[in-house]
Amino acid sequence: MANPVIQFQILSKAPEETERFYSSMFGWNVGDATAMGYRAIVTRTADGIQGGIWATAEALSATVLVPATALPDGDDIAILADPTGLSFGLMRARS
Repeated sequence: MANPVIQFQILSKAPEETERFYSSMFGWNVGDATAMGYRAIVTRTADGIQGGIWATAEALSATVLVPATALPDGDDIAILADPTGLSFGLMRARS
């Protein structure tokens, strides 16, 4: 891949709640807040973020904005909002 994503940022007005949601959903390790409030996320994979299970997100109080939808290339995408209202997308590659 010529231009891989190497880091992402999640901006939240409720960082503790956001941390609980994403670490529960994806199994991420989240570091302690620095003096500036920044929390480093370790996804524990060398291959990038692997995605999640939509039902799991809903069980953790996410709201489905766009249900799982097949894309023209055959993969699936869904758009959700986390418990603080931040929207995020999940993709699932079909083999």
